[in-house]
Amino acid sequence: MEAILKDPSGAVIGLDFDGTLSPIVPDPASAKIHPAAPDVLAELGAHVGAVVIVTGRPVATALELGPGLTGVPGLVVLGHYGFERWEDGRVSAPPPPPGVPRAAAELPLLLDSLGLHDVSIEDKGRAVAVHTRRAPDPEGAFAALREPLAALAAKHGLVIEPGRMVLELRPPGMDKGHALGLFLAERDARSVMFVGDDLGDLAAFDAVRASGLPGVTVCSGSAEVTALAERADIVVDGPDGVVALLRELTTAFSRS
Repeated sequence: MEAILKDPSGAVIGLDFDGTLSPIVPDPASAKIHPAAPDVLAELGAHVGAVVIVTGRPVATALELGPGLTGVPGLVVLGHYGFERWEDGRVSAPPPPPGVPRAAAELPLLLDSLGLHDVSIEDKGRAVAVHTRRAPDPEGAFAALREPLAALAAKHGLVIEPGRMVLELRPPGMDKGHALGLFLAERDARSVMFVGDDLGDLAAFDAVRASGLPGVTVCSGSAEVTALAERADIVVDGPDGVVALLRELTTAFSRS
């Protein structure tokens, strides 16, 4: 934190989206960014080297759920764990992997065979996720799905990413840690902070430590996931706590 405060122009501030900038809700399609987050990020972006959102969501979805983000100075959004990139109003990405639509086509029959009719499928284009939060027994449904979905992912050359009552099938070769590490090298960062809430953010925490830069990891705390809190330098109380921490940073920058 001292390095970030002393040299903000060399700092990269990385953030997850769901559970970090946006509260977790039963229906992922109805998620919305914390109402204060865009303004706080805009203030932050005026001081630091870069603000980068690293999310499993498609870039377009993250921007749709986060109105106002496009006004954040120098913002970069790395969607689909880094396979997609939004910067200066433009999106770049490799072609979609063929295994995702094939797995998505098989999912309804698989869920029906398991008797899981109250889970929801989210087709992200470059990934497909199964959410169990709205099932009568969310944790039981999650446990019942892990092995069958892992087998389905392997069949189509995908990997499975567990999260907060969600199992996501996505292409291998990229995760939040790899995406963040590449971004830090590209920007010639001199310090880094990453804020996340879920298991997929552990790779980004590892990237902060592997970078060799002065860095700080922040957990947007919840009762659902404790692994991040155990590894974080700072734990805050959900998206409200994240926004408060970022506001403290902007206030400190303004005073210096």
